[in-house]
Amino acid sequence: MKMEEVVVTGTRQETELKNLPVSVSIIRRDKLEQTHTPSILPTLTEQVPGLFVSSRGIMGYGVSGGAAGSISIRGLSGGAGRMMVLIDGHPQYMGIMGHPISDSHQSLMAERVEVVRGPASVLYGSNAMGGVINIVTRKMYEKGTRTDAHVGYGSYNTLQTEVANRFYQGKFTSIVSGSYNRTDGHRSDMDFEQYNGYAKLGYQWSEHWQTWADVNLTHFNASHPGTLTAPLLDADQRITRGMTSLALQNRYEKTSGTLSFFYNWGRHKINDGYNATKGETPLDYRFHSSDQMWGISWNQGVQLGASAHFTLGADWYHTGGKAWNLFVEGDQQGKRTELVDQSMNEVAGYGNYRHDLTSWLTLNAGIRLDHHEKSGSEWIPQIGTAIHLPQQAEVKLLASRGFRYPIIREMFMWGSKNPELEAESLWNYEISFSQCLWDNRLSYDINLFHIDGDNLIVTQATENGMKNVNTGKVKNTGVEVQFNYQVSSSFALNANYSYLHMEHPVVGSPEHKGFVGANYSHKRWNLATGVQHVNGLYTSVSTKQSTQETFTLWNMTVNYQLNKHLRLYLKGENLLAESYEINAGYPLPKATFMGGFHLQF
Repeated sequence: MKMEEVVVTGTRQETELKNLPVSVSIIRRDKLEQTHTPSILPTLTEQVPGLFVSSRGIMGYGVSGGAAGSISIRGLSGGAGRMMVLIDGHPQYMGIMGHPISDSHQSLMAERVEVVRGPASVLYGSNAMGGVINIVTRKMYEKGTRTDAHVGYGSYNTLQTEVANRFYQGKFTSIVSGSYNRTDGHRSDMDFEQYNGYAKLGYQWSEHWQTWADVNLTHFNASHPGTLTAPLLDADQRITRGMTSLALQNRYEKTSGTLSFFYNWGRHKINDGYNATKGETPLDYRFHSSDQMWGISWNQGVQLGASAHFTLGADWYHTGGKAWNLFVEGDQQGKRTELVDQSMNEVAGYGNYRHDLTSWLTLNAGIRLDHHEKSGSEWIPQIGTAIHLPQQAEVKLLASRGFRYPIIREMFMWGSKNPELEAESLWNYEISFSQCLWDNRLSYDINLFHIDGDNLIVTQATENGMKNVNTGKVKNTGVEVQFNYQVSSSFALNANYSYLHMEHPVVGSPEHKGFVGANYSHKRWNLATGVQHVNGLYTSVSTKQSTQETFTLWNMTVNYQLNKHLRLYLKGENLLAESYEINAGYPLPKATFMGGFHLQF
């Protein structure tokens, strides 16, 4: 019997993947555990075609100057707020800067990760212009109690620890987890330290109604060493991010839906440092900011007869924050200089209709009306079809519009600010073919896409100086391929490849990205290995000269199940000892190693 893949991100309702025209990649819990990384992002870079995450060190992405962790999908960068990260369908991004904080996305909370490769603005509004990463949080499926503990130690005095307890009894479920991670970094003044806690409580009121609440808190301290040619001292960051949500969910035979409230916030304290080699002296001020995003989301799906399904939903988002410089030395000590204090509201309604016109043809159509208090209203349509062919083959066609409202930083901060900015816009067109063969042991899919957009916000010189203006363009065309083959009960292969052609290149988006992985199990042993090749990665872009990087990374993890409670592991990354950069001026470490154990009881 074939078990259909079910996803929630593509429609905000549990839907069989074969009926969705959008491109979705799914990374399950076992794959996240296999990599032994605190963040989900390195695993996504390997496993999701068309997705790339910038990096600067062995652990930690940081914020502000020299920060990494910029997520791009198909050449659209999350660092500019064009890609959205969700936790259980709730947006997670910094209220002032409008982008995700990559060090907040921890593996410890994730049951699985669903990635929509392409615009998801119909369902999620602004910031989902390029795609969506939805972290689906962990659950306890069997009654009882289960505790997991993980400890790892490796190169550059790097320590990873995590403990999680899951409980299910009667109508009550819970998960409580915490982690502590740190590293000295592979360069001077590049240490990173992080504390993270996550808790989720759920209660099943009846057969049809349940509620859950969760909270996630992350604090990290990061140091920024500057580039090799312009090293920095005292460039330190103290960042705290929090998230909480409350949801009421119903599930009947013909209808299901969710009403939820979410709130996420941040507190940032940053010293941008100084370059002593150029005669600079320590800064006499510190940058401070506080931000928040909160809102209410509702959606309800209804089965109309045997072949049609309709989803209706509404969102209200409030985004805001303030930033200031606080002087800590000199004549102005104690003085506070305000930089911004703004908030913005967004309200939207949307509908999505799916109809099985025949046994072999499914039609999908959706539309969203979104209103932003400062930038006006946007109509966002999407239409697609899924054609079900013999031999478990599918052909899918999609045309979708994506958009992004200007963020607080672009409209109201620093000298380039422009409160008259308009929304960015693009159209995405794609066609894909997928198939499962040999009793589902082999599966593959091929996707071709074209993105055409204008009105992008860029900073450029005007008669009044540097200013943010709606003159940027995007025209990207590409191919994405995924392949999975369960050769035997103990041996599996997986691979993916993406090609991206950009008429207007951007930093952090490679032209070619490929990955080949293998997993082999024998008795108590498990070996997981993979090779990733990146070609034509732009590390800088300018009208005079652009620079690109090409590199190949080989990683391997060996696990040994000592007994039913204890598993030992050893992993190595960049085993070919490649010298390469992703952020210009920030060379990545060569071969690194880590060993540890996973305890389960």
